[in-house]
Amino acid sequence: FQVKSENKKTIWNTEEVSEGSEFDDTWDPREKPEYEIFFKQHVGTEDVFFGMTGKDPSTACCEDIVIKIKLPETKYSDITLDIQDKILDLRTPKKKLLLHLPYPVNSKEGRARFLSDEETLEVTLRVSRKFDFMNSS
Repeated sequence: FQVKSENKKTIWNTEEVSEGSEFDDTWDPREKPEYEIFFKQHVGTEDVFFGMTGKDPSTACCEDIVIKIKLPETKYSDITLDIQDKILDLRTPKKKLLLHLPYPVNSKEGRARFLSDEETLEVTLRVSRKFDFMNSS
């Protein structure tokens, strides 16, 4: 078995490593926080009453993914959040969440806010979809 690589010291090709494995941290003892994923779509009267745009209630027609993460006893300054195209990586001193997102997102257009009274981090990410007959916006 020969490994074809531009660097002779490597033991595997980049194609052999699964996507997101650089975030795998199975030996980290921090617990996983509770979280919920919601899908959000922007609809107008032309969608609700007339059905002109062809949108339906499925996740295939949603524009945003909203992730609500419960972080009890956490301060805003303790949160480290890294968003990639298909991965959300959240770290606090007590909690750790590595979440593979259901759809690719535009990591540059996301926003996050910490609701201190609810001890919840709310992350909103824009879904990155190719232009097709279903997603015309």
